[in-house]
Amino acid sequence: MHVSSGPPRLVEPVPCGMIESLATTRCRPVRLVERRVAKLAAAMKGAEESESSSVAQEPLRRLLGFASARLARQLEFVLEVDRLKSVLRRTTLSDRSRHENSAEHSWHLALMAILLAEHAEVEIDLARTVEMLLVHDVVEVDAGDTFCYDQTGNLDKEERERRAAERLFGLLPEDQGERLRSLWDEFERRETPEARFAAALDRLQPMMLNYLTEGHSWQQHGVREHQVLERNRPIEDGSRDLWSLAERFLEDAVDSGILER
Repeated sequence: MHVSSGPPRLVEPVPCGMIESLATTRCRPVRLVERRVAKLAAAMKGAEESESSSVAQEPLRRLLGFASARLARQLEFVLEVDRLKSVLRRTTLSDRSRHENSAEHSWHLALMAILLAEHAEVEIDLARTVEMLLVHDVVEVDAGDTFCYDQTGNLDKEERERRAAERLFGLLPEDQGERLRSLWDEFERRETPEARFAAALDRLQPMMLNYLTEGHSWQQHGVREHQVLERNRPIEDGSRDLWSLAERFLEDAVDSGILER
C-alpha cells in the first residue's frame, strides 16, 4: 500500500469565501465538511476490512494448495461449515451460561440418536439418521438460524435455506455433494422413518432445554402452550415414547408457570 509522505488530505481545501461563513451562525458548510470527512472515513474503514478479510483467506489458499483437487474441495467444505459454530440459537445451555450454537445442537442430536434409537417408532438405519442430523442445519452457515416461532422469519426460510444448500453442498466433489444434499432434502421432507425420528429429536432437544431453564426462550419471546404443542406434535410420528415424555413435562411446565397457556 502506498503511503503519502505529506500530511493526509481528508477533504478538499475550503475556499476563502467559505471561511467567513464558518464563523457565522449558518453551519451548512460545516455540515458539508463533516459529511465529506465521514464519507472518506467510511471508505477507508471498508478498505481496511476488505484487506483484513483478504489476509485471513491467504492461509486457506495456501492450505488448499497442498491438496489434490478432490481433497481441496472436501477441505474447503469442512472449513466453510466451521462457521456453524458461530450461529447462535434462541435456546440456552442447560446451565444458562450462554446461548447454544447450531454446531453444538447438531452434535447433541446425533448423540441422542445413538442413545435413543430403540425408542423410534419403527426400526431405523441409525448411521443414516446420524448423518442426516449432522448435516440438517449446515445451511444455517448462510441462512442463519430461524426461530421456529418467528412467523415473519419463516416466510422466506425455505428459499433462503434452499439457496444455502445449493452453494454449500456445491463446494464438495459432485458425488459427495449430491449425497449430503439428498440427506438434507430427506430430513426436510420427513417422509422416511429415519427423517421422522431425526425430526422428533430436533424438536425434543430444545423443548428439554427450555424446561430445564424454566422456559427461558419461551418466556423471552412470549411463546404459549398451544404454539409449543402445534410445533412439536410431529414428535409422535417419530416416537410415541418421546412424545409421551414431552406431553408430561409440558403439562408440568404449564402447571408450574414457566409456560403460559
